[in-house]
Amino acid sequence: MENQPQSPARPGRPRSESAASHTAILDAVYALLQGKPVSAFTMEAVAKRAGVGKPTLYKWWPSKAALIMTMFQERLAGKFQPSPTATVEEAFRAGMRHLIKEFNGLFGKVMADLIAEGQSDPEILRELYEQHIRERRAFAVAQIERGKASGEFAPDVNPEMLVDVIFGPVYYRMLLRFAPLTQEYGDELIGQVLRGARPAPPL
Repeated sequence: MENQPQSPARPGRPRSESAASHTAILDAVYALLQGKPVSAFTMEAVAKRAGVGKPTLYKWWPSKAALIMTMFQERLAGKFQPSPTATVEEAFRAGMRHLIKEFNGLFGKVMADLIAEGQSDPEILRELYEQHIRERRAFAVAQIERGKASGEFAPDVNPEMLVDVIFGPVYYRMLLRFAPLTQEYGDELIGQVLRGARPAPPL
């Protein structure tokens, strides 16, 4: 029986080596962002710390924003899943507790850095919105629509605006740091906001 022709070897590094390099690069980004703001972050520093060449970085990530967002999504931005039996208010309260806990750690530091850097680099804001905020905002809007359908919220509530009112103050306090971002604050905020979203009592 004749030998079958072998497939030509694919160019590039072996898959295991690529995976190791990918991990080393994200490790480097994670470590560098703990001690530096995004504005001081460079691809050169990542390459040096990870032990790879800059061409390797740019082969996988076209920009600093794309690299930072990959680390952000893979290492910091865990998804919150409320209980399927929770009311919308219960889901928002649990989600707020999760967000405040995250904002008081490295996640919050990097989030604030990304927003600040995005003021001069719109690509960072675009990446942040498309890869992180859009999906979570859509989920919150869907929860509010669920609350309207069940009678938990008034039928004329604007879901997009209600999301802004619930989460905008948390970002405001996280960014300006004029007061501590506590769990008590989050609980009170949810209660205050949702009081105005409930249907009017029957006459």
